Amino acid sequence: MINFVKEPKSAIMDTRNNPIIEQLKQHKQNPNLRLKIKERTEYFTNLLYHTLFDSDTELTCNLEELEKVFEEITELACWEHEQSCESVWEQYVNVLPEILKKLNMDAQAFLANDPAANSIEEIYLAYPGFYAIAIYRLSHELLKFGIPLVPRLMTEYAHRLTGTDINPGAQIGDSFFIDHATGIVIGETVIIKNNVRIYQGVTLGGRYVARKQRNTKRHPTVEDNVTIYANATILGGDTVIGANTTVGGNAWITASVPPNSIVSAITETKIKTIT
Repeated sequence: MINFVKEPKSAIMDTRNNPIIEQLKQHKQNPNLRLKIKERTEYFTNLLYHTLFDSDTELTCNLEELEKVFEEITELACWEHEQSCESVWEQYVNVLPEILKKLNMDAQAFLANDPAANSIEEIYLAYPGFYAIAIYRLSHELLKFGIPLVPRLMTEYAHRLTGTDINPGAQIGDSFFIDHATGIVIGETVIIKNNVRIYQGVTLGGRYVARKQRNTKRHPTVEDNVTIYANATILGGDTVIGANTTVGGNAWITASVPPNSIVSAITETKIKTIT
C-alpha cells in the first residue's frame, strides 16, 4: 500500500482575500458554463445508444432513466430567458422508433458496401462511421426542438470517439454509408440525399468562413447515389453534386457537377530516366 503524505495548504490558498482568487473570479465571466452538462450529455448519449441497440438492455427501465437525465441536461442547457425550454422528452421519445428504423437501413448500407464486413452485428459494434451516423441522427431530431447545445455536445462526443465531425444541423437521407470515418467533416447546412457513400477524409464545407454567413446555405448538396472517395473536398452552398456521380480521391470541387459524372484529380505519371 502506498502512503500519501498530506501536504499543508499553501499560505496563498489559505488567505480568504487572496488576490489570485479575486482575479480568477473577475475573469470567470461565463455564469452558465457548467461542465456537468457535458459529462451528463455523454452519459445520456451512451445510454441512448445502448437502449436502441443492446439486446440485453431492458427498455422500460432505460427509458425511465433516459427521461430523468434528459430533464437534467435540458434544464442545465436552458439559461436564456427568451428561450422556452419546457420538457420535450415525450415528443422526442415518440420519434425514436423512426430514428431506429433509419439507422437499421444505414447498417444494411454498410453491410452492402463494405466487403470487409463479416456480419450485421459487426457494423453496430465495431464501425466508427456507423456510430457517428447514429449519434448524428439522434442529435439532429433533438435539434428540431430548439435546444441546440445538447445536440452539439452529442455530436462532438461522437467526433472525439470516431474522428467524424457531423454537425447536427446537416440534413442526411436514408441508407448513408461512411467508410473508415476518420477525418470526415460535414457542415451545418449540408444536404445529403439517399444512398450516398463517403470515404475517409472527405470535407463537405464552406468556401470561406465569415460570421455574416450564419443562417445561410453555405455547404454543398449531394444528390442520390453519389460516391465520394477519400480526401475529396467539396465546398460552397450553391455547389450541387448531381445524382449517380462518382467523385475521385483528392478532388477539389467548388462548382456544381452534373448528374452521372466522374470527377477525378489529375495524376501525372512519368517514367524515371536511368543514367
